[in-house]
Amino acid sequence: MRGFHYSEIRDQRWDSEILGLVAAIYREAGKQEMYLKQRPEELEKLIEIAKVQSTEASNAIEGIVSTSARIRQLIREKTTPRNRDEQEIAGYRDVLNLIHESFDVIPVTRNYILQLHKILYSHLNNPMAGRTKNVQNYITAAYPDGHVETLFTPLAPYETPEALDRICEEYNRVIGNMEVEPLIVIPVFIHDFLCIHPFNDGNGRMSRLLTTLLLYRSGFYVGKYISLEAKIAKSKDLYYDALRQAQTGWHEGKEDVVPFIKYLLGTILAAYKDFGDRFALVETRLPALETVRRASMEKVGRFTKQDIRELCPSLSVSSVEGALRKLVASGELKREGAGKNTRYYRTT
Repeated sequence: MRGFHYSEIRDQRWDSEILGLVAAIYREAGKQEMYLKQRPEELEKLIEIAKVQSTEASNAIEGIVSTSARIRQLIREKTTPRNRDEQEIAGYRDVLNLIHESFDVIPVTRNYILQLHKILYSHLNNPMAGRTKNVQNYITAAYPDGHVETLFTPLAPYETPEALDRICEEYNRVIGNMEVEPLIVIPVFIHDFLCIHPFNDGNGRMSRLLTTLLLYRSGFYVGKYISLEAKIAKSKDLYYDALRQAQTGWHEGKEDVVPFIKYLLGTILAAYKDFGDRFALVETRLPALETVRRASMEKVGRFTKQDIRELCPSLSVSSVEGALRKLVASGELKREGAGKNTRYYRTT
């Protein structure tokens, strides 16, 4: 089994792109703290939107789907799940809520990771919930001609518990001793977690929940207001490509984790920038029409009513709908489709 080499990371020289991403994230995190002190009430609405998006997107990456309206019901009203997909979605909601509320008292240990996995499957009768895998798993790609290719073979079941212990111990040591920048260590931990692939099911979703947990524990709270999972879902191909590049040579300790570090840091920075854009719209108390007009100016190409609602958390649904109608009537926006398929685009 390969060695988890956080001590080598301490001595590694990082290229200017990674250093630039780390510096930019710290700048944006500092701005976010300032924003939160100014307008905490309006930002509560961003939390609700982010929870819905995170739950929807992280499950959708794994092919677990429901309607946006139903997911909002499951999250806001804790409705009883109706089918297997909804049971999986409800489990994700529960773990995400727990991380939001108690991240500071959830240590990074194998036992706690297993407990979170058990909660993820708490609405299903899954005998492997909260247990490491009992069969060998493979990371594969299916091609249009029907053939399936094994891209990576994770650790064997018997190696998994010890490997989880080791990455947690190493992570806690370098973070506790402040040996390595947390924004470098977090992607390395998540990458190792995905290479171990410790569970029969739920590895991808657990990796995204753990990303949020580790970021919160290191003081980076952007995922509370902007969904990191939604950003990953939109760039899914880049995510899998970065992971594939980084996994090569992992068993021998010869992997290059830089592509995955760059991908994750780029995603975190993009989320912080989104937060700044949304705060700018919340910050200035403008009439609904002007707020929606400014939000539409942020969009390129076609967008939905929901896209505008996310940018304008202080406005009610009816205010957003009324403003969009006025902007269409004035010719500033064009509308296509009907019902759920309605899309808008700018004419100028």
